[in-house]
Parts: sequence; structure tokens; C-alpha cells
Amino acid sequence: MAARIPAEERLTNLVVALMATEIGLTKQQILDNVSGYRQRADAGVRSDALEKMFERDKDELRTLGVPVETIGDQADPNDLREARYRIPQAEYDLPSDIEFTAAELAVLQLAGSVWSAESASGDAKAGVRKIRALGIDGDEPIIGFAPRITARDAAFPQLQDAIEKSRVVVFDYLKPGEHAPRRRSIRPLALVDYEARWHVFGVDVDIEEDRMFLLSRIVGDVRITTRAFDSALREGAGERALSGLERVASQNSALLEVTPGTEASLRLGRRATPAATQGILVPFVDLHIFADELASYGPEVRVVEPVALRTAVVDRLSAVVATNSDAGESR
Repeated sequence: MAARIPAEERLTNLVVALMATEIGLTKQQILDNVSGYRQRADAGVRSDALEKMFERDKDELRTLGVPVETIGDQADPNDLREARYRIPQAEYDLPSDIEFTAAELAVLQLAGSVWSAESASGDAKAGVRKIRALGIDGDEPIIGFAPRITARDAAFPQLQDAIEKSRVVVFDYLKPGEHAPRRRSIRPLALVDYEARWHVFGVDVDIEEDRMFLLSRIVGDVRITTRAFDSALREGAGERALSGLERVASQNSALLEVTPGTEASLRLGRRATPAATQGILVPFVDLHIFADELASYGPEVRVVEPVALRTAVVDRLSAVVATNSDAGESR
């Protein structure tokens, strides 16, 4: 069986295909030829299911501001039985009066590099090559600055698949401070990216309450069960998840002192507000995840409060020192 193409790659392939045609593509041409649909058709997915998927993808692209154009029959423009679809380059290209410096283009390339090699399929890479063929390139690299996020965690594809199928999933989850993971069963409703961390939002089957899980804390594989749930539960789930994360962040903030002009200053400053006296206030959702980030900056940042966060950062830095000391003694 052909490997399943993740939704974000399918959308990218669809954009590339619709931009590459002047006369447009019919729905059947898209389903037969665009990677992401073709594999599912080859695997025996019903044509009506594929058509619904295409309609959802088309609506999502339009929601994102991509001008997907529908072309009807020339004799009767309202007859959409043999409609063709395209993305007019004139409406999607950047205005001709916008220019980028080499440094700005390097930042754009940096953003593109977040889509790391191990998480992009051959079709996605081909799409990126086509974009680069348009002449957008940068000559000056940004030294010492690299993205911290990856396109997705290992559990992402299974959870995304389960959400599309409205199936209950089971996985082992390790909470901070616990020594062994616990088995969790949820109805997955949405995957959300918040502060460069992927979360899955859903209903915990055992207690019938909404819960949020960090993908990086899922241990092992995610198992998709045969138990289905009403797909209507997914309506508005992403918005509820983000609202919940923002509410938690608004209730937790750290007072930090950061060395100006450093990587820590650049990254943390984007989501910080000036403190009343000295330093900056940075909201956070998860103390342990935030401690990992702050420890990675080393001497560039100092935690003033809360004490629990400062202790967590010190513990991580002490562990690094101890590990390096042990490695040096063993040589």
C-alpha cells in the first residue's frame, strides 16, 4: 500500500498543481494526478469520499486566502458539472513593487527550512523546487540562527489520520514528574501548534472531559481503534483548544532578565512585555517545556521568578554540566 500523504503536503501539492495550469483542472484530473488524492484512490477509497476531501481542501485554501478559481462551462458559466479549478498567478503572486533584500530572503529561506528534510515527502520537495525555480533565492545565510521547531512530532500522522476518520486513539503519555507513562484513550478533535509545540485536543474517554496533550510527551506509537465518534464534535475544536492554551498562558508568566542582542532576546522578545521595573514578562503554558527552552539559551537569560521555573532551569543546566564532566573523566 502506498504511504499516506499528510494533509499539509496534500494542500501544498494542490496549490502547486492549480498554479501550474492556465485552463484549469477538472476535479477528476485532480483526484487522479495530484499526490495526496492519487494514493488514496489507488488504495480503493471511494470516489465520493475523495470528492468530499477535495471540497474541504478547497474551502480551507480559500479560508487561508488562496484564490482558488472555479471555471464553469463557457456556454453556461453556472453549469459546474465539468468545472475546472485553478489559482490565477496574477492574484496570488506578490505585487511587482515589493522587493526583498538578501537578508530578508534569507529569513524566508529559514522559515522554509523548518519543513525539515525528514518530514517532507518527495512530492513536497518537488513543490519547494518549483517555488525556488521562480527565482526567489537569498545569498546571505544567517549564521548561528536556526529554527527550533520541526514540522511535526512522530505521533502527528496517526493523530491526523484519526481526526480525519473520527476514530478513538490510544497512546501512552508521560506527564512531568511521573516515572512511567499512563495509557490514555481520547476522541481526537484537533491538532494545534502553540509556541512551536504541537498539541492534540480531544475528549478523554475515561472521564468524558476535554483534555490537551503535548505530542512530544507521547511515548511509543499511537493506536487508532475501530471505535468511531460523531465528526460533528470536531466543529470549533481548534478554536476552543487555542483559547484554552491562551487562557493558561495568561495565568502564567515569568520575569526574565535577558542579555540584549542575543538569540534569547530575539526569540523571547517577540512574545514578551516589559516588566514594571526591570526585565521582561513572558507568558508560558507548560513550566517544564519552558524550562527546556530557557536552559538552551545558557547565560543569555536569567529567571527571576517564579522560583519553580528558576529551579527547573538550574536543574537542567546542572545536569548538562554533570554529563559533560563525566564524559571528560571517561576519556
